[in-house]
Amino acid sequence: MKFKFKAVKKDGGKYEGEKESADRFSLYEELKAEGDTLLSTVEVKKSKIEINLPFFNYVPEHQKIIFAQNLGSMINAGLSLAKALNILQKQIKNKRFKQIIESLEQNVRNGKTLSQSCSEFPDVFPKLFTSMVKAGEESGRLSQSLKIVATQLDNSYKLKKKIKGAMIYPGIIMSVMIVIGVLLMIVVVPSITATFKDLNIELPFLTKAIIAISDFLKNDILLVLFGVIIIITGFYLFLKSKFGKRVFDFTVLKLPVIGELVKETNSARLTRTISSLLSSGVSYTEAISITRDVVQNRYYKDILTTAMSTVEKGGAISSVFIENEKLCPIFLAEMTVVGEETGKLPEMLLEVALFYEEVVDQKTKNMSTIIEPVLMVIIGIAVGFFALAIIKPIYSLTDSIQ
Repeated sequence: MKFKFKAVKKDGGKYEGEKESADRFSLYEELKAEGDTLLSTVEVKKSKIEINLPFFNYVPEHQKIIFAQNLGSMINAGLSLAKALNILQKQIKNKRFKQIIESLEQNVRNGKTLSQSCSEFPDVFPKLFTSMVKAGEESGRLSQSLKIVATQLDNSYKLKKKIKGAMIYPGIIMSVMIVIGVLLMIVVVPSITATFKDLNIELPFLTKAIIAISDFLKNDILLVLFGVIIIITGFYLFLKSKFGKRVFDFTVLKLPVIGELVKETNSARLTRTISSLLSSGVSYTEAISITRDVVQNRYYKDILTTAMSTVEKGGAISSVFIENEKLCPIFLAEMTVVGEETGKLPEMLLEVALFYEEVVDQKTKNMSTIIEPVLMVIIGIAVGFFALAIIKPIYSLTDSIQ
């Protein structure tokens, strides 16, 4: 249940707020534990129709980037945190994000820190965000930390967008090929093969295979659709399992072209995240721990787990990168060594991140050029197979008639 309430602080100051609790008594106990006294409560009635689907509750990444940038700029300009949050929530269009910022403002006015308030919404503000904000609060450099957070989120967002953009073209081509292939099998092939069946002639193996597939798709379309749904669901559940994720991560690392792109993407994300966290004042081990949650590939997570253990024992993170040279490029390891020796690890890691982000940017731009010939070969094989299976019997039939 959600309540609007009035309460009194220890020092006698009155304030109003909104809070969710099991009931009025639970709210009273919660405020009492904080040292406050509840004066009055009013339950906030929810609308009868409430959409609570993840799609409708999604907060776009670019809105979080703008939020961090603007909040940092406002604080740097001298505005109080509560006032800055109040201004930002009026500018936000996303309904859920607007409500979250209102909650942040209320929590800050009630004495909570921004990092504590953000930690209440882990699906919107990940551990990376809250940890960097907390480090900024402790060091007195909150505005700088927020700007670093914004830069980190912005670069991560751009990196993901470039990779997704490179995958759209081949995805569309393959989807269109499958749709056209199914339509050919259901509509075109039956009308052509009807002639072969009526003439009762011996057909080549490929033609028989095409006819069998066509008959199956035409006569058992519901079974085919059910089978496709089962396969997609099974594949999705497999990828969600720990074993499935590891198999998928291993496979993409071994793919030609894609494997190198995955290594460079993870190297860029890993180095930029650690650099941003260290620059914000986050401790070395905590920076590695948070970065482990940020990287997607399980094998890079394993490397960072080993790195954290090594650093806790007094070792150097560069030694872990050197031991895993198949996943961590030599440039990454060498620059880390230089950073540790000179005491400029954040700066060196940022240089590595910029380098690999540029490499990934260039490769994703060239991706369509690389993929186009491959797709043309696949399309050529498909057309050739179809022509061999259908056109060859037609020529044989013509020859027999002559």
